[in-house]
Amino acid sequence: MKKFTTPLILLIFLFLGFSGNAQEKKNFASIQNILYEIVPNDKIDSWVLVYNSYGKNQEVKTSGGKKEYTVQFSGFNLFPSEDSFYYIAYAAGGKMNYVTDLEGLKKFIGKIDNVEEAAIAMTIDGYLIDEEFKDIAGNYYEDRSNYYLDMGKLTSKECPYQKTHYTLTINKSTGAVSQVKDNGTYIELYNKKCANNPRLLKIEKKEEPKDGAKKTTKKK
Repeated sequence: MKKFTTPLILLIFLFLGFSGNAQEKKNFASIQNILYEIVPNDKIDSWVLVYNSYGKNQEVKTSGGKKEYTVQFSGFNLFPSEDSFYYIAYAAGGKMNYVTDLEGLKKFIGKIDNVEEAAIAMTIDGYLIDEEFKDIAGNYYEDRSNYYLDMGKLTSKECPYQKTHYTLTINKSTGAVSQVKDNGTYIELYNKKCANNPRLLKIEKKEEPKDGAKKTTKKK
């Protein structure tokens, strides 16, 4: 019995170890909540995240005390919208600075501190959190070493309009992407002008006269 007891105990511990590491996927919260989790790494005295919608400014998050800043008329968005955007105003070294694009946002974040910052960093490379399809293009899970993000990407603006979803593996220590898995297309939209629209290919052809058919004339 002792010969079988030790392997059995080891098997149980291995099973428990795998169960502990296996985690269910979680959907990302709203874009605003993702940006709320930003943790800047540089020496910053104070900063404020501002959401501008239809010309109206709303302060989403303030850190380090409120400072006077200049309202900005352009900014960034993780899910592009014509009528809204975000920007950051921050004080560092006695000077006010502004983040109004994704490249500036990436520099402001610095080292990736959490899964939300990992998702923000991936938007620089064209990936997006698709709020309409979070189950396939807006969720994540993590283990001790990596973040695993399911995100979408606009892969064609031409006919047909197309989105593809990917699983991105991001190392927690370095912030580097170690693997990109293509999960295939999840949106493919055609319009009437698409030459490759499958509906247009189903147009019924007119029946041609059968071979050998001849017109008959009456004899007088």
